[in-house]
Amino acid sequence: MESMGFVEGLLWLTLNIYHEARSEPEIGKLAVAHVTLNRAMEEQKSIEEVVTAPYQFSWTFQKTSFIPAEPGSLEDSMGVALKAITSKDFTQGSTFYHRTDVSPRWAAHKNFTAQYGSHKFYRQAGASVPPLPF
Repeated sequence: MESMGFVEGLLWLTLNIYHEARSEPEIGKLAVAHVTLNRAMEEQKSIEEVVTAPYQFSWTFQKTSFIPAEPGSLEDSMGVALKAITSKDFTQGSTFYHRTDVSPRWAAHKNFTAQYGSHKFYRQAGASVPPLPF
């Protein structure tokens, strides 16, 4: 990846973690990051394209500003983004998630993989599970 592409990808991944999961424990933040990375790999798109795709991540269409208001949480989100980029996916190839306080219709057609923090994670029905690294 070109250095500017890396920096832009890191920024979009950081913003997605910040807006989607900043109040979650680290494992929940990492899981959100891995979903984002899994989608980018599966769809062969940039992280920016994945994050800004219409109606995929609520913060991109519900907020009037993408500028983070909590510098400490932004810094933490960047650390998690770097950790996700350099660590193995533990979400069993998840490419979807939702908060536990909602029940979206699409979830009935996906394979539940796990819950981390206040999010439930899924992958496409019929998708193979990547092998565990151990």
